[in-house]
Amino acid sequence: MPADESSAASGTDRSRAGVAISRALTPPLLAGPLPAGPAPFAGLALRSRPATGSRRPPAPRGGRGAGTPPRPGRRAGVRQTYERARRAWDRPLTAYYLILGAGLLITVLGLVMVYSASMIKALELSRPSTYFFRKQFIAAVIGAGLMMLASRMPLKLHRALAYPLLAGTVFLMVLVQVPGIGMSVNGNQNWIYLGGPFQLQPSEFGKLALILWGADLLARKQDKRLLAQWKHMLVPLVPVAFMLLGLIMLGGDMGTAIILTAILFGLLWLAGAPTRLFAGVLGFAVLIGFLLIKTSPNRMSRLSCIGASEPGPGDSCWQAVHGIYALASGGWFGSGLGASVEKWGQLPEPHTDFIFAITGEELGLAGTLSVLALFAALGYAGIRVAGRTEDPFVRYAAGGVTTWITAQAVINIGAVLGLLPIAGVPLPLFSYGGSALLPTMFAVGLMIAFAREDPAARAALAMRRPGVRWKTMRRRVMKRPSGER
Repeated sequence: MPADESSAASGTDRSRAGVAISRALTPPLLAGPLPAGPAPFAGLALRSRPATGSRRPPAPRGGRGAGTPPRPGRRAGVRQTYERARRAWDRPLTAYYLILGAGLLITVLGLVMVYSASMIKALELSRPSTYFFRKQFIAAVIGAGLMMLASRMPLKLHRALAYPLLAGTVFLMVLVQVPGIGMSVNGNQNWIYLGGPFQLQPSEFGKLALILWGADLLARKQDKRLLAQWKHMLVPLVPVAFMLLGLIMLGGDMGTAIILTAILFGLLWLAGAPTRLFAGVLGFAVLIGFLLIKTSPNRMSRLSCIGASEPGPGDSCWQAVHGIYALASGGWFGSGLGASVEKWGQLPEPHTDFIFAITGEELGLAGTLSVLALFAALGYAGIRVAGRTEDPFVRYAAGGVTTWITAQAVINIGAVLGLLPIAGVPLPLFSYGGSALLPTMFAVGLMIAFAREDPAARAALAMRRPGVRWKTMRRRVMKRPSGER
């Protein structure tokens, strides 16, 4: 026999022997019970059946097993809740929704309170009870259109409107001082009669004009790296602001002048003004303000009413004291909408400067804290937009609008609480007055446009569109393999 044939035969024999041995070692399937006595294959470990000692003891009833992981404690649950809230707060659209929601809620709540606070005043003037509410509602509808328009306008168009808006505002503020055109309200010569029951206060539009023009000016100088020199930072921003302040003070409206000064300092702060320069301009403004207050008996009497608890001689602090009375009588949840007592001739200007006091009387501490929370949310969103953008114009304009709204709200609420002198400024988006409502709602629309310009917010808004979502889903379906359903 050849060698290769002998090797093949030996290999076949070895394979047959291996099969026979494996069959011999495999225990047969028994139809009946196993016989008593020692198992013939006790030494063999069967892989299909686990050892008896490895079985787990049964878990006790009514409790967790030994291997069950412990439940997370209360501290872990609070931490998870905090992390979820933090992630939700850091989403790209947080500022967008805060500005939109807070602005609309303040406006709607303001309409309700204007109607409630102005009914008695309208009846005293032999007008229908809805007289002031209808005017405010018309202004709110126009303002909503302006807000929507501003939120959809591109940034280039906003910057292009800066110079025409400033020139038109200055022209109207000059017309206020012309006899026969301008008119005086409560001792301030800062109104233009438009015919019928409508009037216009150009100084309210001066705030918006200064913000847009100043933001565009500082952004162009920053692009040219000129803000490092103090003369380029101050000129012509400060002279133009002082010109607007002079036109406002000619009419005697110091409250609006204070707001305009706050906007100027906000722009200088955002531009990175040195501390010495900032302190010098601030000291000069404080000196001028002190002289204006010292030379006016009316302003001195308002300053002396800070913290007053009695009307004083000649009822000089009548308005400030009755504002405190209205807040004190509100309690936790107020006397009810429309049930104010102070608006029945006791509190002057219940629907304008002191509408926050009527809110506290009718809605209580809960209502006033809700208003404060809405203004705080609006201010936070503005700071967030200004801090996260890389566009200098957006940063200056957003910071200016935030300074305007928050400073005016603080001055108004501080005067109602007796912590600040009565400056005669309305509560933004809340008090009665179409001239104040229209530019403020346009400014809110401006902030919405800035929030939409953030790249992450723009991408998130694009994903929320129905067409984009449907195209994305269809694209994903088309990419699946043909055998997958």
